[in-house]
Amino acid sequence: MLQRRSDAMLVASRSVGTWDWNVGDDLIVSDARLATLYGVDVERAARGARLEEFFARVHPDDLPGLTARIEKAAEELGPFACEYRLTQPDGSIRWVAAEGHCSLAPDGITKHFPGVSFDITDRRGAEARQAALLHLTDVLREMDSPADIAFAASEILGTTLGVSRAGYGTIDPVAETITVERDWNAPGVTTIAGTLHFREHGTYIEDLKRGETVLCTDADVDVRTRDQADVLKNITAHSFINMPLHENGAFVALIYVNNGTPRTWSADEVIFMQEIAARTRSATERRRAEHDLAALTQSLEQQVEERTTSLMMTEEQLRHSQKMEAVGQLTGGLAHDFNNMLAGITGSLEMMQVRIAQGRIGELEKYVTAAQGASRRAAALTHRLLAFSRRQTLDPKPTDINRLVAEMEELIRRTVGPAIQLEVVGAAGLWTALVDPNQLENALLNLCINARDAMPEGGRITIETANKWLDPRASRERDLPEGQYLSLCVSDTGTGMSAETMKRAFDPFFTTKPLGEGTGLGLSMIYGFARQSGGQVRAYSEVGMGTTMCLYLPRHYGNVDAAEPLEVACAIPETGKRTVLVVDDEPTIRMLVCELLEEMGHVTLEADDGPTAVTLLDSNAAIDLLITDVGLPGGLNGRQVADAARVTRPDLKVIFITGFAENAVVANGQLEPCMRLVTKPFALDVLSAQIADLLTSDE
Repeated sequence: MLQRRSDAMLVASRSVGTWDWNVGDDLIVSDARLATLYGVDVERAARGARLEEFFARVHPDDLPGLTARIEKAAEELGPFACEYRLTQPDGSIRWVAAEGHCSLAPDGITKHFPGVSFDITDRRGAEARQAALLHLTDVLREMDSPADIAFAASEILGTTLGVSRAGYGTIDPVAETITVERDWNAPGVTTIAGTLHFREHGTYIEDLKRGETVLCTDADVDVRTRDQADVLKNITAHSFINMPLHENGAFVALIYVNNGTPRTWSADEVIFMQEIAARTRSATERRRAEHDLAALTQSLEQQVEERTTSLMMTEEQLRHSQKMEAVGQLTGGLAHDFNNMLAGITGSLEMMQVRIAQGRIGELEKYVTAAQGASRRAAALTHRLLAFSRRQTLDPKPTDINRLVAEMEELIRRTVGPAIQLEVVGAAGLWTALVDPNQLENALLNLCINARDAMPEGGRITIETANKWLDPRASRERDLPEGQYLSLCVSDTGTGMSAETMKRAFDPFFTTKPLGEGTGLGLSMIYGFARQSGGQVRAYSEVGMGTTMCLYLPRHYGNVDAAEPLEVACAIPETGKRTVLVVDDEPTIRMLVCELLEEMGHVTLEADDGPTAVTLLDSNAAIDLLITDVGLPGGLNGRQVADAARVTRPDLKVIFITGFAENAVVANGQLEPCMRLVTKPFALDVLSAQIADLLTSDE
C-alpha cells in the first residue's frame, strides 16, 4: 500500500530523499539531500542523527501534529503520512510530504521506521495562490470603497506570500512619489502609509517608469538600492517587489510587497502578484468610475429639471455602463458559485483516487455522495441561469391557477411557518393560463419564501389571483402586448424595499440577504420564467409597508380538460435486445450513455456529428431508438437528424438531449409522438427510465 501511495505522489512531487529511523536507538540515517533540506549535518545524517535534529526546521505550528502522527505510527507499528512546513535559513518556507511505515525487524524487537520525503512546495503554493485569487474575487464583489479594495487585496497578497508588508498606492510621476492610503503589515511591522519619495529609497524609479517590475532580493547587494539599504531596512524592506501599473502609457499606480530579510522571489510569485494587481486596479477604478457615471447622473437629473431638451448620448452611455455592470455581476457570481461546486467535485474525485491507491475503498461512498451533492447544486444553478436567460426547457399546458394554488396551500403554510398568517384569495371565474405548472409552482414557492424572509417578526402573506385585460396604457406600463392575462400576486406586510433596491430586484446575483444565505438568482429566475412564458413580473413596494410581487401570465382560450393533447399510437417494439444509435459530440456523455444502454442489455452504435449519424440511419442497420444531442457539429442539428431518419424510418423513436430550450426541437410547444426530451445535466436513472418507457410505450 505504501508503494502504491508513493508511486502516485511521485507523479506530482519531487522526491527529497529517504530516511530510516531506528526507534529504539533514536537514530535516523538519511541521504544528503534530505539532510540538507532539514538542516542536519550531512556526515552525521549518514551515520545517524537524533530525531530532534530533524525537527529543528519544522514550523512551530506544524510540529505538534507531526510529532503525534510519528508517535502513533511507532506505537501501533503502522503507516505514517504527514504534510508540514520547513523554515529555511533565508526565511523561505518549503512544504514537505513525508511517508513511512514502522515495523519490527526480523529479531522481533527492534523497531525500524523507513520512509521517503517529497518536496510539495510548488503544489501547495499553487493551491494557496489559486484559493487566494478566488477569495479576492469574492471580497472585491462585496466592497464599494477603493481604499477598502486596495487594503483587502494587500492583505490577501501579503498573507499568501508570507511577507512583512503589502500595499497599493497611487503615483505622481512628476514628483516621483507614491501615496499609500492604507497598507497591510505583518504582526510587529510598522505601516508606511502616507507619501513616500522613490529617490530616498534607490534609483529603481527609472525602471518603474519604463513599466518594468523591480525585484530586489537583497537591498545591501542590489546596485539600485545599496546606497540607501539602511533606509530600506529601517522600513522592513530588505527585499521587495515593486510592480508598476500603467494606463494610457502613464505610470499611475504601484502594488508592492516588502520583506524584512533577503528573499529570492519565484516566477510563480511574480505571476500571482500580477494577477492581484490587475484585479485590484480593475476593481478600484470601476468603483471610482461608479462613484463618478452616480455624480454625473445626479447632475443630469438636475439639468433635466431645468431643461427639458438635452442626455441622448449620455443616456446611452449610462445604459451601457449599467449593462456591463450587470454582465460583470453575473459572471463574477457565476464563477464564485461554480468554483465552490467544482471544488467539491474535484476534491472528492482526488480523495477517491488517494483512497483507491491506499486500498481504502470502504471510504469511497462519502466522497461519491459529496461529489453528487455538488453536481446537483451545479445543475440547480444552471437551471436558474437558464430561467433567467429564458433558455430553460418549458412544458406549457392549460393550467387552472386557482387549483394549483389550492393544491400548494398546505406546503406553503408549512414552509413559511406558524408565525406567518397565510390568506388565499382566488378570483371567481378565473381564466385558464397557458404556462408550465411545475415552474409556476417553483416561482410561487420562491415568492412566498422571500415574503417570509421579509417578515422576521411574523406577519401576513396574501396570495391573490385575478383576470386582467390590459389596455394600451396598462400594457405599456407592464411591457406586454395588449390582451387578456391572469395575475398571480403575493403580498406581504414585511420590511419593504427602497427605490434603489427595487431597481435591482431582478438583477442576477443581487441579494439583500447576508453572504451565504442566498444566491441572488431567485427573482431573476422568476423574471426569466415569466418572460419566456409570454408574461411579465412586476414588484410594488414601500419601505416599512410591505411588498407585492405580481406574475402576469397569458390567457389560454379554452379549458383545461379540452386542451389535453391527443395521443397518437406508434408501433410497439418487440421485447428483448434493441439497437440504439447515440449521437453526441461530447465523448464523455456518449460513453456514459452507451455504457448505460449496454447495462440495460441493448446494442449501441455511436456518432459524434450529424452527417455521421445520418449515414448510419441511411444504412440497413436495425435501429430501434435514436438518442441525440440537439446541438451537433457538422451542419446538422439533432432535430434535423431525427427528421431525416423518419423519412425512411417513420416508426423510429427519439430521445433528444439538450442543455437549453432550442426552438428547433419542439414544434408548436409540443413534441411529436414517440419523442422524448431530456435536459442536461441528467441523472442516469432518469434517462434509463425514459429509454425503457419509450421502447415499451404505445403512444
